Amino acid sequence: MSDRLMNMTVVILAAGLGTRMRSKRAKVLHRAGGLTLVEHVVAAAAAVAPADRTIVVTGHQADEVEAVLAPLGVGFVRQVGQKGTGHALASCRERLQKSDGLLMVLYGDTPLLSPVTLQKLRDLQSTSGAAATLITTTLANPSGYGRVIINDKGDVTAIVEDKIATPQQKAIQVINSGIYCFQAPLLWKHITELVPNAVSGELYLTDMCEILTRHGHRVGALHIDDPDELLGINTRIELADADRVLRERKCRELMLDGVTIERPETVTIDPHVRVGVDTVVEPFARLLGMTEIGEECRVGAGAILESAVLEDRVVVGPYTLVANSRIETGAQVGPFARLRPDSHVGPDAHVGNFVELKKTHLGRGAKSQHLAYIGDSEIGAGANIGAGTIFCNYDGEKKHRTSIGERAFIGSNSTLVAPIEIGADSYVGAGSVITDAVPPEALALGRGRQVVKPGWVKGRKKAAVKEPSTSSS
Repeated sequence: MSDRLMNMTVVILAAGLGTRMRSKRAKVLHRAGGLTLVEHVVAAAAAVAPADRTIVVTGHQADEVEAVLAPLGVGFVRQVGQKGTGHALASCRERLQKSDGLLMVLYGDTPLLSPVTLQKLRDLQSTSGAAATLITTTLANPSGYGRVIINDKGDVTAIVEDKIATPQQKAIQVINSGIYCFQAPLLWKHITELVPNAVSGELYLTDMCEILTRHGHRVGALHIDDPDELLGINTRIELADADRVLRERKCRELMLDGVTIERPETVTIDPHVRVGVDTVVEPFARLLGMTEIGEECRVGAGAILESAVLEDRVVVGPYTLVANSRIETGAQVGPFARLRPDSHVGPDAHVGNFVELKKTHLGRGAKSQHLAYIGDSEIGAGANIGAGTIFCNYDGEKKHRTSIGERAFIGSNSTLVAPIEIGADSYVGAGSVITDAVPPEALALGRGRQVVKPGWVKGRKKAAVKEPSTSSS
C-alpha cells in the first residue's frame, strides 16, 4: 500500500446533545464500561490513526467534552449550530482540506466499535480504488435505518432513508452504519454539493454516496456480521446494554489471560485494569480506574478497588474498599476494611475488619486486626495496633502525624493524640490516652485510677427506700 493511501485522518462527530437520553449531560459524556462513550471511540481510532491526526467535532458542552479528551492528544473543531452530520464534517474542511490519503468518519456514541473493524475498513478502502467505503450490517428489524442498495458488483448505488423507502426497499435488511472511509481529496472536492434536507433543513452525510456516484466514482461496502458493534447509544437502555457488553469483553480478556472470575456476570472491571495470572476475583467485586493486581491474589466478594496496586499473593477480604493505595506482597486486608487514598500496606502486614487507614504506611508484618482508625501515620515493622485504637490526627485546623516504632504494642481502646511518637519495642496500656512521646522499650499508661467501693449497691438501695414517693395517685 502506498504511503499516500495509508495517510489516515479520523474525524469523530461528537457535537450533539442526545435528547433521547433525557439528560442535561451531552450524550458522549455518559459512561459505559468505565469510560465515557467518546473515550471508547478515540481508543478504537488509535488503531488506524495517531492522536495528532484525530479530530473530534464538538458542539454541545464543547468545553466539557474537550476537557475529557484533551489528555489523549486529539484535536478539536467546533461545529457552530448543529445542522446535521454533513454540516459537522464540513466544519473540518478549512482545517483538513489540504490533507491527502484517507479520511475516516466515526461517531462519538458508538463505544462497541472495535479496532479490528476499523483496520478492515481502512485496508479495504486503501486497496479497492473506491472513492469511499461504508460499513453495513444486517438487522432482523431494520425499521428506522437507512437501507443500502448494492449492485451485482458489490458497490453501493444508493442509501434510502426509512421514511421515504418504498415497500420493496423497506424489505431490505442491509442497513447503513453511518461510518465511512473516504479518499480525502474527493471528499473535500464534493462536500460543498451537499444540500439541506427538504424536511429537516440539515445536511446529511449519507448524501455523499449519491454525489460521488453521480460523478462517476465507486462507493464500496464493508459488511460486518455483528450489528451490536455498530450500536449507537440513544437511550439509557442502550447505554446499559453497551456497558454489559464492554464488561463481558473485559472479563473474557482477563479469563483468557489466566484470571479466575467467579460469576463474571456480577463483576465490574474497568478497561485499564490489569490482573496477574492465578488471581481469583469473587462475585460482585469492582475493579475500577487504573487498578493493578499481581499474581495469585484473591479479591473478595463485594470488594471495591479503585486505582489500587496489589502486589503478588495479596488477599483482599470481602466488602473491603481500597482507593489509590498500595498493598505489598503477602499482605491481607479485610474483610470490611477501608483504605483511603495514599495508604501503603507493607509485605505480610494485616489489616482486619472495620479498620480504616488514611495516608498511612503500615510496615512489614505490622497488624491492626479490629475496629481502628489509623490516619496520617508511619507504623513500624512488626507493630501491633489493638482493637478500638484511634489516631487523633486532626486538631480542628491541621492534620498531624503519628509515628509508631518497630514492634511497638498499642493496647486496645487506646487514643493517640498527634503529633506524637511511640518508640520501638514500647507498650501502651489498654484504654490509655497518650499525649506525650513514649521512648523505646517503655510502658505508657494514660488512664484514670480505678476506684472500687464494696457494698455501694446495698447502700444505694437502702437510700432509695427512704426517699418519699413522688408519683401521683
